[in-house]
Amino acid sequence: MPCSVTETPPAAEASRLARLQRTRRVLQIGFFALFLLAPALDLLRFDLHEAQLWFLGQRWSLGIDAFRAGEISANQVAMNILLRAIVPGVLFVAAFLTVAYRWGRLYCGWLCPHFSLVELLNRLLARASGKLSLWDRERVPGPPARSVYWALYGGTALLFGFVWSITLLTYLLPPAEIWGRLLSASLTPNQARFLFIAWAVFALELLLARHLFCRFGCAVGFFQSLAWMANPKALVVSFARPRATECRGCEPGPDSCENACPMRLRPRNIKRLMFSCVQCGQCLSACEHSHAQRGQDPNLVWTVGVDALRETLKQRKAGD
Repeated sequence: MPCSVTETPPAAEASRLARLQRTRRVLQIGFFALFLLAPALDLLRFDLHEAQLWFLGQRWSLGIDAFRAGEISANQVAMNILLRAIVPGVLFVAAFLTVAYRWGRLYCGWLCPHFSLVELLNRLLARASGKLSLWDRERVPGPPARSVYWALYGGTALLFGFVWSITLLTYLLPPAEIWGRLLSASLTPNQARFLFIAWAVFALELLLARHLFCRFGCAVGFFQSLAWMANPKALVVSFARPRATECRGCEPGPDSCENACPMRLRPRNIKRLMFSCVQCGQCLSACEHSHAQRGQDPNLVWTVGVDALRETLKQRKAGD
């Protein structure tokens, strides 16, 4: 997990950041697999046929059917709703926002399946066109663009748009039924309509608006950002402004922090302009690598706690 970085030797810092990125990739892949397999394993899904929630392989019931059948009392139903729905929900949300309050959008940068695709499609589009978004006007430094990557870019978006539409449907209906009907080409009209509409929406979003969705359309990310912004001691990317002139030598290079940011942010900006930062650390790795080429310490580091508070106060002073 990200932590404060202070006066670490460049070689050790590079090694630490490389390990963090490897750990992040493993977590992303693992959570992506969990997202796809959860319905089939009954880890989490809601069966519309039975109006039944499945959680960790068990039927999750509030006892309403038993109450209707006269098997339990109204008081027992009320306790079930409190202990099996309200309390777990409140605890989950509180824990989630507590993590965000301290460390920011860790879920987005370290687990979220959508953000994993954002990073993958960014890399493919960069190889196809030299840009990280279809809406960018300028190319980023890097290898020469190759047209073959356009097919990979479009094919990947279409493939995962289809996979996501199928997966979403299996969260609502039995996975065996959906996959069986799909393979035998016997989907019901409603299932087929849902599948193709969801496929079109997901594919277009991945092709055209994946950054915009992460920054402005995702409620999960938005509330994490709100919690993070409320804490002046939260984990933040700190920029050594007195050494800003050193950035001139690396900005045109392929490892500049702005080109490395999957969210298309400017990591050297103040915190309130980094509202959508997902704490992926790629800007730190790019900065460290670029400065190491010249034997210098990086200008970007993670800070948390008192160091982050000092950074916040410096930013406020600079803005006054």
